[in-house]
Amino acid sequence: MTTAAIDKKAFNWKRLFFLLLGPALFALVYYCPPWPDAIDPLGEHFVLSREGKGALAVFLWAGTWWVFEVVPIGITSLLIGVLQTLCHLRTNAEGVWDSKAAFKDFMDPSVLFIFGSIVIGLVFTKTGLTKRLAYKMLKVVGERTSMIYLGVFVVTAFLTHFMAHTAVAATIYPLLLAIYALYGEGNKVTKFGKGLFIGMAYVAGAGSIITLLGAARGMVALGFYKELMGADITFFKFAFYNFPIGWGMVFLLWGFFMIFFKPEKKVIPGLREKVARLDKEMGPITRNEVIAASVILGVIVFMSLQSFIPALQGFHKSAVLLVTTVSFFVLKILDLDDLESVPWNIILLFAGAMSIGFCLWETGAAKWLAVNWLALFKEANWFLFIMSIAFFVLVMTNFIMNVAAIAISLPVALVIAPYLGVAGEVVLFASLACAGMPFLLLVGAAPNAIAYDSGQFTSGEFFKYGILASVLLMVVLALFVAVIWPLMGMAVTLPAGG
Repeated sequence: MTTAAIDKKAFNWKRLFFLLLGPALFALVYYCPPWPDAIDPLGEHFVLSREGKGALAVFLWAGTWWVFEVVPIGITSLLIGVLQTLCHLRTNAEGVWDSKAAFKDFMDPSVLFIFGSIVIGLVFTKTGLTKRLAYKMLKVVGERTSMIYLGVFVVTAFLTHFMAHTAVAATIYPLLLAIYALYGEGNKVTKFGKGLFIGMAYVAGAGSIITLLGAARGMVALGFYKELMGADITFFKFAFYNFPIGWGMVFLLWGFFMIFFKPEKKVIPGLREKVARLDKEMGPITRNEVIAASVILGVIVFMSLQSFIPALQGFHKSAVLLVTTVSFFVLKILDLDDLESVPWNIILLFAGAMSIGFCLWETGAAKWLAVNWLALFKEANWFLFIMSIAFFVLVMTNFIMNVAAIAISLPVALVIAPYLGVAGEVVLFASLACAGMPFLLLVGAAPNAIAYDSGQFTSGEFFKYGILASVLLMVVLALFVAVIWPLMGMAVTLPAGG
């Protein structure tokens, strides 16, 4: 084969198309004439400023490159900061352009929380806790790959009842690596590998909606609800309504992955015996395992108690979690080589996601989108209105942090709802269900990005199957809104004249 033929074959026209599509969308939005104001049902106008339109332009460019991976996802995140700075999109508290604002978000406490969670995963792997836990679980679930799927999904969802889903994903990830090593395919990409890692990410989201301990979005939403509706939702009422839809999605996702990512092998022959032998070879639990487990358990307990003890709420969760990172190096469980093995591509991914999220929020672009979208349904049937809110949250939570998606959409929705005879309670729970399950983009949630580090799937594959999983979520949510939640006693519509 000639050199010219090799070069022709090697050239990736698809990559070039999407490489150019990103800046083309940016230019189309950024340089187009001003767009009309968004108007809410009370007649208030929301102007889309030059900065807001610029934020949407950056949003489209980054989203295109993230989905199609024309450059490493962390580099796309750096582009977000670069564009905000060059286009003068961010201002300081006095309203003056501030070149530092965009990159400050790259070290937001939420990004450091993800860093700390990933370090916990490294510790689980290095000390051997991961393999020990994997062997114990495989002894229970056996050799059938379908049961291994189920065992992993149930353990992941269960842990999110007590700890943040980011920390759960970081804990489970190395366990999945240990399980996949026993599948016998080395580092080869397989359906089983895709199902394990994508499934973990999806199920971590589904489990995280069940209690207030699974993610910060729940407390934020309840704060808005109390302020606007004047009513409290207790910890147990929150779990009561979310438990069936959260666990329902866990088991439906198991079926989903058995259909679309059915393992190449029905069983892993001899797995029980091999696991029993490997477990025995590990010997008794080591000093480092005990220390690591104690440090991690102590921080998890502390963060869990923060939801119940007001005196502990002043300690930021990121700082609390980073106590573990510092402790691991002080106790010499980790060293410099371990620090250099941190997947910075994933850290940068979330740094960029935080930056564009804050940019959309601060410039008013996100509010403009929310008002425009919900205003389309101000004359709609109550059921259609609720599902439209849920759909908007579902889309937004895939591009920006779910806390921001809730902060943008929920207040607007709660204001419009009474005009349509819709109870605020169902708006709250429908929004939270969708905010917790961003199945489309890696930036939608930390577990998505952590799973991506496995190398078993591309961001395009994640997006493609995420569309189907999102449709499944919307169908399940529709069933809960129309039938199940009302049967459980949830207020869905307001009484006549109420």
